[in-house]
Amino acid sequence: MRELLPVIDRWRAEQKRVALATVVKLYGSAPVPLGSKMAISSAGEMTGSVSGGCVESAVAQEALAILESGRPRLLVYGIADELAQSVGLACGGTIEVFVEPLSAKSTEMAGTTAQGLFEEAVRLGRLVALATVLTGLAIGAKIRIQAGGESSGTLEDGALTAAVQARAASCLAALQSERVTLESAAGPVEVFIDVQPPQPRLFIVGAVHIAAALVTYANVLGFRTVVLDARTAFATPERFAHAAELIARWPADALAAQNLDEGSCVVVLTHDEKIDNPALAVALRSPARYVGALGSRKTHAKRVAALRELGLGDAEIARIHAPIGLPIAARRPEEIALSIMAEIVAVVNGEGVRV
Repeated sequence: MRELLPVIDRWRAEQKRVALATVVKLYGSAPVPLGSKMAISSAGEMTGSVSGGCVESAVAQEALAILESGRPRLLVYGIADELAQSVGLACGGTIEVFVEPLSAKSTEMAGTTAQGLFEEAVRLGRLVALATVLTGLAIGAKIRIQAGGESSGTLEDGALTAAVQARAASCLAALQSERVTLESAAGPVEVFIDVQPPQPRLFIVGAVHIAAALVTYANVLGFRTVVLDARTAFATPERFAHAAELIARWPADALAAQNLDEGSCVVVLTHDEKIDNPALAVALRSPARYVGALGSRKTHAKRVAALRELGLGDAEIARIHAPIGLPIAARRPEEIALSIMAEIVAVVNGEGVRV
């Protein structure tokens, strides 16, 4: 959603109506993840994707009709659909897409509707979820849920609202969107809980060779990359011109000032206890999504003892991914960086079990 909002806002400023299409269910193999989005203007313009190109034109046509009627619809595309010959997914999967009209102007929504508050939270980089009813009499009804449980909007059914809020709390904790079937006063309804995490940030402690390659991989994957190292001989603009930010301070102090959130990942690479351990203590006391530390099992055992002396508990220390990275027999700095980045992607995508 974050990538679409600038275009949506421009269309609104041009007095164009906007429809939003969201992938709310996947069957079998499909080319996009759950929650993928495409926006369509009343002039027929498109941004984003719901299928990698397979069904975009068909969704756009439906969106124009939905803009005219003002009523949202749940659409199904795939090899089992009657439209398979013309828009069936090449990969053999099937997707369900929810298409709905958005308010004409963002200023009309801000602070007043669940959708508007959701958009504002996304713009500000806050963790937020938007629950939308996909079926039944209340189709299109929404509530916005923040981390911590605060919500806005109504589903006009107290039991359903409570069930959605409870389920959304789990989704927010996992940073994963989900479609669920819940009971309402009128019977079972389908609800899509759309979780929008903050922009991912990767904090790299130690301006070493591995860090340079890691910045390259992370940039490609959409992370904001920040390298921290007080050793100015290593932390030079020439070596890390490709990083979004280079901070030549003690990493623990710098991390403490960064407001680490659920979209943050921290990688510690220096092998220097006086640098690594204080930085790890800051990261482990934050809600950072991933914390990893370079070093052998023997080194990590010493690290665990040192962290306990710094006052960290076993549950906090257990969050460290060490030895860092997926086991791909990495040897060169670039290979080690690749293994680290692969592990980060796995954790961010909800796979927390080490291979």
